[in-house]
Amino acid sequence: MKTSLKSLFLVFIALACLSSKAAPADSAKPNLVVKLTIHDTVQPITADYLQRGLNEAARLHASAVLVSLSTPGGLLESTRVMVEAIENSPVPVIVYISPTGSRAGSAGFFLLEAADIAAMAPGTNAGASHPVAEGRQPDATLKQKIENDAAAFIRSFVSRRGRNVQAAEDAVRNSKSYSDEEALDLKLIDLISPNDQSLFASLDGRQIKRFDGSTATLYLRDAKVTLIPPSLRERLLTRLTDPNLAVLMLVLGGLLIYLEFNVPGTIIPGSLGTLLILLSLFGLNLLPIRHTAILLLIAAVVLMVLETKFTSHGILALAGTISLVFGLATLVNGPIPEMQVHTGTALGAGIGFGTISFGLAWIALRARRGKVLTGPQAMLGALAVARTPLAPDGQVAIRGELWQAALRGPTSLPAGASVIVRSVEGLTLIVEPVETAKDSLPS
Repeated sequence: MKTSLKSLFLVFIALACLSSKAAPADSAKPNLVVKLTIHDTVQPITADYLQRGLNEAARLHASAVLVSLSTPGGLLESTRVMVEAIENSPVPVIVYISPTGSRAGSAGFFLLEAADIAAMAPGTNAGASHPVAEGRQPDATLKQKIENDAAAFIRSFVSRRGRNVQAAEDAVRNSKSYSDEEALDLKLIDLISPNDQSLFASLDGRQIKRFDGSTATLYLRDAKVTLIPPSLRERLLTRLTDPNLAVLMLVLGGLLIYLEFNVPGTIIPGSLGTLLILLSLFGLNLLPIRHTAILLLIAAVVLMVLETKFTSHGILALAGTISLVFGLATLVNGPIPEMQVHTGTALGAGIGFGTISFGLAWIALRARRGKVLTGPQAMLGALAVARTPLAPDGQVAIRGELWQAALRGPTSLPAGASVIVRSVEGLTLIVEPVETAKDSLPS
């Protein structure tokens, strides 16, 4: 009896130990992954989206945040904000360059290396992160300062993540770019995985060291993925930060406002033009702008206005159009081509704006300088046709109307003869034959 009680007691102790070991794993497995998708340039709106996603993951007590990354790069200041958010995230962050064919260029490489887990899909690449000065052309000293600052920035978190500091710094100083296999061999990333589920299976149960020095265990097998897409506001604002779209809206808005000034009272062109310009300025405000380009745009407007005031045979208008094209082409000094105004956009918008605005100004100037004639005075010098014989009085048809006429010169003309109106006396047109009018012209 004592033996059986002792055996039952030992079995009970063993089961209690097993359940106590399994409990932490079960309780530490929220079985939820929040997924963010950043497949665009890195700029302030992207930073806002990442911060919102990390805050939502913390609120949901997710086990990890998966950031699907594909970017050509972007602004360094926005990158710093995003790196800081990743480092301070209470939820582990996995940055995964995906799908196949994607890249994490320039600023994207900083985000990849800042993550708790850095992963790449097969056929992806990362690197080429040499900094480019935003909004100005630096001298040699300033360029070196910017490069050293960016190198120190990436060293500050790559070393704490236990990754290859030298290889990461080469991407900054020497614009080195790495394929997925090269990045794995150089210990710049933690693993290569073809898709999300494979990535989760590979990371399940892995213990990681957080940026603050604490440790955490990932429980990701069969995790439920909650996708947090960019909001409507974030999508709209992201489109506004496209420099080509911002320039086109600026030009179109300017044309509509100019049309409102030439045709006052229409309201719609002026209102729509003002809205487009405000939206354009909002987008441009988020981008690095060259001040010399703004001066070129102002000069372009001044030259086109002067063309309407002085006779220059189109020279001022041509100079204004050239200034406009160069101003638009150099307006945004982004660190990557995707954040600069394309040459085709600048040419099309500049030449189009110059041609249309100058044409409208020329038409308006002619209308202001031309004499406005109404009533009988508007018929002076016009051609009329005798409807009755003029001997010398009769009737003539002019502009679809019948008028009393008195012939000057010959004593009479038959019906159907062509005459020219020379003056108006009351409601009678003084006319003379076409042949006489031609003979009176100086040779």
